[in-house]
Amino acid sequence: MPLRIGFLVSHPIQYYGPIFRALAARCDLTVFYAHRQTAEQQARAGFGVAFDWDIDLLSGYESRFLRNVARSPSTDSFLGCNTPDIAAEIDRGSFDAFVVPGWALRSYWQAVSACRRAGVPVFVRGDSQLGGQRTVAVRLAKALVFRGLLRQFDGYFYVGQRNRDYLLHHGAPADRLFFSPHCVDNEAFGIASDAARRQLAGATRDPARPRRVLFSGKLIARKRPFDLVRAAAQLRGNGTPVELVFVGAGELEADLKQAAQAAGVAADFHGFVNQSKLPAIYASADVIALPSDGRETWGLVINEAMACGTPAVVSDAVGCGPDLIEAGVTGAVFPLGDVGALAMAIDSVLTFDPEATRRRLRERLEIYSPARAADGVIAAATTLAARTLLN
Repeated sequence: MPLRIGFLVSHPIQYYGPIFRALAARCDLTVFYAHRQTAEQQARAGFGVAFDWDIDLLSGYESRFLRNVARSPSTDSFLGCNTPDIAAEIDRGSFDAFVVPGWALRSYWQAVSACRRAGVPVFVRGDSQLGGQRTVAVRLAKALVFRGLLRQFDGYFYVGQRNRDYLLHHGAPADRLFFSPHCVDNEAFGIASDAARRQLAGATRDPARPRRVLFSGKLIARKRPFDLVRAAAQLRGNGTPVELVFVGAGELEADLKQAAQAAGVAADFHGFVNQSKLPAIYASADVIALPSDGRETWGLVINEAMACGTPAVVSDAVGCGPDLIEAGVTGAVFPLGDVGALAMAIDSVLTFDPEATRRRLRERLEIYSPARAADGVIAAATTLAARTLLN
């Protein structure tokens, strides 16, 4: 009999679909969604425009939308997802394991409580890291609260090195940690970007055109996009002109345009770009840069870009750095807020050989893939089931 696994997520998310499809091929999977996100709510979540994803997020696995009885249904607040029916689903589901992606919604705790009553092992898969910039008071509160909070789970999935360190720091037992890496649909991004690159190869390219440095994400303060404008100005002053490409919308867009113009930096603002159009943009870039602070707990746009063969420059506060960036091979890391070091990192990555870099990126992403993420979930459920039988 295949393992029967349940998974509760706030709403359909583009990064989870590939994992669910990989899991469904290996177990009897049911995914529950706590909320139907509207196009307008996507805008309020920080994307800047109302939209629906233009890729299929629900095919290839069994899923159900739960009844959300919250007074103001949303994914923005703890009380925005209230799904009491999850208890009945767990009671009759005969699950071997159940997974929630964190603890920030009431729905997740409803599932945890139901699992504990039903004797179903419950796992958490998040991506928090210790490097997030928090006040002393918040750090102390976490130290006091989180050990008890984490004891409510039977096992823990870590998506990368810093997430593992975070879980260990807050008391998660090492023998109950399982690797289920952050990932995107590497194959889909790779196929689409290869097709786009072949089209670019057939077009006439101006040899004098500056190299392209891409920023992909919400144009908000914690992602520090102004650092990239300042770094591009330094590169221009040092004789290495680059063209900045901004993909995403946000409150800083108008000010960024003014800053680029004032600095004499060529910058192309695409606004929000939906998933199906991203591979062509990644393929046209020479490097992607993510200067974010420690609240960037991972940075899945780096996975997307790397799946398209584009190396990356990230600050040393970005969560994916230790996992995805090998200096001189897949990209470069620079100290947070050091604009000069950011400029030097970009300059160094622009010297990479494109073909060799794409090969090394493919090798790295064999680890950070939906298949490996699914392997981790299956291994965890199997391990805990075996321990239960022994006890």
